[in-house]
Amino acid sequence: MAAISGDALERARRVRLMVFDVDGVMTDGRLWYGPEGETLKQFYSHDGHGLKLLAASGVASAILSGRRSSAVEQRAAELGIAHVLQGIEDKRAAWEALIARLGLPAEATGYAGDDLVDLPVLSRCGFACATREAPRAVRERVHYVCEAPAGSGAVRELCELLLLARGTLDAALARYLA
Repeated sequence: MAAISGDALERARRVRLMVFDVDGVMTDGRLWYGPEGETLKQFYSHDGHGLKLLAASGVASAILSGRRSSAVEQRAAELGIAHVLQGIEDKRAAWEALIARLGLPAEATGYAGDDLVDLPVLSRCGFACATREAPRAVRERVHYVCEAPAGSGAVRELCELLLLARGTLDAALARYLA
């Protein structure tokens, strides 16, 4: 695995809540606008299945995004993601409030981001991840950089890494191999 810090697997093992940015992490970062001015987003089905595998292993997911989108609400509902924070200007404050409400220490949370606005959370969470498209200033400050592209496998890669670190990846795969 490229761009993984020495303690990344240990940090990933402790994660009980994985928080994802949307644009540039769950999507490729491009914004599409429909004829009525609505924002359209494209999600990758393999990433979604990774999130379901992660939930089945006992790790909750959350979404923390600077933009608002009904497409994000719909995708989160399809995946059973209960914590969806959108239109957030201060991601650090929103993340701190979320983990306080859930009674989790920062060390038990992971965060996947792709840009400078994510650094306040990336620098405080227990397992910081970035997409390969993130600026160097972000990639240099995280524990893990995805090899798969944003919006096309990066989320799945992170989910499988978390499962591997927790020792639950083989069990997650076994149900499909029986």
